[in-house]
Amino acid sequence: MAQRLALQRLLSLPARGPLASHGRAFGTSAGRRSTFNVQDGSDFQDRVVNSPKPVVVDFHAQWCGPCKILGPRLEKLVAKQEGKVLMAKVDIDDHTDLAIEYEVSAVPTVLAMKNGDVVDKFVGIKDEDQLEAFLKKLIGA
Repeated sequence: MAQRLALQRLLSLPARGPLASHGRAFGTSAGRRSTFNVQDGSDFQDRVVNSPKPVVVDFHAQWCGPCKILGPRLEKLVAKQEGKVLMAKVDIDDHTDLAIEYEVSAVPTVLAMKNGDVVDKFVGIKDEDQLEAFLKKLIGA
């Protein structure tokens, strides 16, 4: 009971510190808007296949160690492209049909798609320089 009261008091205190003047500690960045989780097959069709922009598709799984390294690295580099490319994240355990359709046999698998077609692909982890080259090739920069 004493712990609950102490927690209630703590939560009711006004915000202090460097984040207090900025309101929320977490905001939505441009990177988050250019990266999205695929919800289902029709969402994939609408946001990836029919996208006017090139799309990087990250096929991953929650249990995959290399995916946990590659995903944030790729998101960061996609965000640096300032909207020239989008990133779709597809969990293969939730969307097995898409993984089969795009012949994903290992994770992480990353596809580069342009005008609904797969134009490039890699399997496994890459360093930032390799990822930048992959993105530049897709964008045509």
